[in-house]
Amino acid sequence: MSDRQIKTDDIGSAEIVLPGKRLAETLSFFLDELGFRMDSIYPADAPRVAVVSAHGVCLRLDVEFDGDPGVVRVKCGDLTQDPEKRIAPNGTLIEFVSAEEPLNLPPLESSLIVRCVTDGTGWAEGRAGMQYRDLIPDRFGGRFIASHIRIPDGGPVADYVHHHHVHFQMIYCVRGWVRVVYEDQGPPMLMEAGDCFLQPPHIRHRVLESSDNMEVVEIACPAEHETCVDHELELPTTTLNTAREFSGQRFVFHKTRDVIWSPWRSAGFEQQDTGIARATGGVASAVVVRASGAVDNSSLLHDAEIGFLFVLQGTAALKCDTAECFQLEENVSVAIPAGLACELTSVSPDFKMLEVFVPSQ
Repeated sequence: MSDRQIKTDDIGSAEIVLPGKRLAETLSFFLDELGFRMDSIYPADAPRVAVVSAHGVCLRLDVEFDGDPGVVRVKCGDLTQDPEKRIAPNGTLIEFVSAEEPLNLPPLESSLIVRCVTDGTGWAEGRAGMQYRDLIPDRFGGRFIASHIRIPDGGPVADYVHHHHVHFQMIYCVRGWVRVVYEDQGPPMLMEAGDCFLQPPHIRHRVLESSDNMEVVEIACPAEHETCVDHELELPTTTLNTAREFSGQRFVFHKTRDVIWSPWRSAGFEQQDTGIARATGGVASAVVVRASGAVDNSSLLHDAEIGFLFVLQGTAALKCDTAECFQLEENVSVAIPAGLACELTSVSPDFKMLEVFVPSQ
């Protein structure tokens, strides 16, 4: 086997090789029924190989190739009926799917989850060199994901222009800073500790650089969602349209230093509203809460699909009607299901937390 290194600049094109059995019928199928075009065929007197291309894919149909017939997914705009499957004459499975597949929200399966930094929760290497700590291991049945994300060594981030097929997604900066650019939102933005972004579905964006020891908390629905790369769009865009809606939601950049604190629902606390409830039309809400005086015990009972807390500083105790009691401190997260009576007690004067609710969909 050759050890020669292939340079990407030397690559002119690529083909997927499929069996060429029943070549004439197979060609007719791809050309007439799927809209492919003929690129080459040989030999003329008894064809054994034909190359066809369309829709961003090039297929080499080879009579002498006896490998797997493979699967070709054909993405169709507005496919209203159930996805269709057909078998080409050469045995290749053709799957017709929607160009943008419907967002799958798995059935909700909720439980109380308290995650501490010292509970064995490890950091895993994720996309673009970022490290992830899973804050909801059971994902509420696949409905939600919450991640504590960090970049230990700052500088440029190996990211690319991308967007997410999601129902809801927000990012809160816990420590340090990160510079991100968003579609139609102007020049790159510096998110610092205490700030947060609401990323509407399919808004193009790119993480550019960060400080050392940058940390954020990201919350999204559903847990497993597609990250799509945009190879064409350059950011920042030349247009500025801060009122633009993406799937009915607007981008939010909450800057903590610009927002006035107001009373929270329990005495002795105050909050900063991030504006996410308004921008999502009630899909989700997020506030930052801090102790502000003589603190009463605070009920965390709710009827949303999830109530999520992330402790930013200070300490408190979490008491539940299951007779469980948890000590909360910095970097501890809590996912609370609907209908579970919990309350904060023994709150320290410097206590601060992020609180997120996602109502029933």
